[in-house]
Amino acid sequence: MLIDNIILDKIKVYAFVGPSGTGKSYRAQMVASEKNIDFIIDDGLLVHENQVVAGTSAKKAPTKIETVRAALFSEPSQKNEIIKAIRHYKPNSILILGTSDNMVRKIAENLGLPEVSEIIYIDEVATEEEMETARRIRMTEGKHVIPVPTFEIKKDFSGFLLDPLQIFKSKGSGNKPYISEKSIIRPTFSYLGNFTISDTVFRQIAEHMALKIDAIYKVSKTRIESTSTGTTVYMEVVIEYGYNVLESLKEFKIKCKKEIEKLTAMNVEQVDVVAKGIHVKEEEK
Repeated sequence: MLIDNIILDKIKVYAFVGPSGTGKSYRAQMVASEKNIDFIIDDGLLVHENQVVAGTSAKKAPTKIETVRAALFSEPSQKNEIIKAIRHYKPNSILILGTSDNMVRKIAENLGLPEVSEIIYIDEVATEEEMETARRIRMTEGKHVIPVPTFEIKKDFSGFLLDPLQIFKSKGSGNKPYISEKSIIRPTFSYLGNFTISDTVFRQIAEHMALKIDAIYKVSKTRIESTSTGTTVYMEVVIEYGYNVLESLKEFKIKCKKEIEKLTAMNVEQVDVVAKGIHVKEEEK
C-alpha cells in the first residue's frame, strides 16, 4: 500500500476549469497535448490516448444530482475503480476537468491525488464568441462532448444520440500536428424525455434489409433481444440457390447492423443469421 501511495504522490495534477457547456471537453485533448499530460479525468471517465481505461460517464446518470456525484467520484466503487487504474498505469500527469476550482480540488482529494499544481481556465484557450457558441448548442440542442472516439463509448451510450467529431489541430506538443477524435452525445433522459423503441421496430428494419439482399429469398424467423447495453438480432433465412451462402450472410449482417444503429441510435451487439434452406427457382427445377 505504501508503494501505491508513492505512485499517487508523484503524479503532477493539472486542472482545466470553466463553466458547464463552454467547451472544456472539446478542448481537453489540445490542452493535455500542449502540457504533455498523459491522462484526462472528465465526468467520471479516465481517458488515456483516446481510450477510456476506467470509469463510467457521469452523463449516463438519470438526474443532475447523480451526475454531479458521479463526476466527483463520491461513490466508493466508482472511486476505487479509478484509483486502481491509476495505480496500474502509473501516469506522470493527469488533467482534471471541472466547472470550478473547488470541484477539481475535490476530485483530486477523493481520488487520493496530490494537490492541483496548475489550473488552466477555459477563457485562456477559447474566445468569448467560441464559448457562447458552445453554450448555445448545449442549451438549444442538449449536445455534450466526450473526449474519446465514438467506438470507445458506443456500447455504454446505447440509446443516446452519438456522432463522431474529428478535429485536426495544427498545434500540439512541440507544435506537432495531431488529429483529435471526440464524440458528441445528446442525453435523451434530460433533454428529449425518455423514449422506448419496440422490438417490432428492430425486427421490421432487419427484415426490410433482408429483402434488399438478392441472395435472401425470405425470412423464416426473427428474434430480438434488447438490454441496457444494446440489441441482439437473430434471424433464420432461406437462401436463393446459386449464391455463396457465407458471403451473402456476411454482407447482410454488416448492412443490418449499420442500418439499425443509424435509424435508432441503439448499439447492436450482435447479428446472428442462420441459413435454414435453399430456394430453387421453378425453371431450374
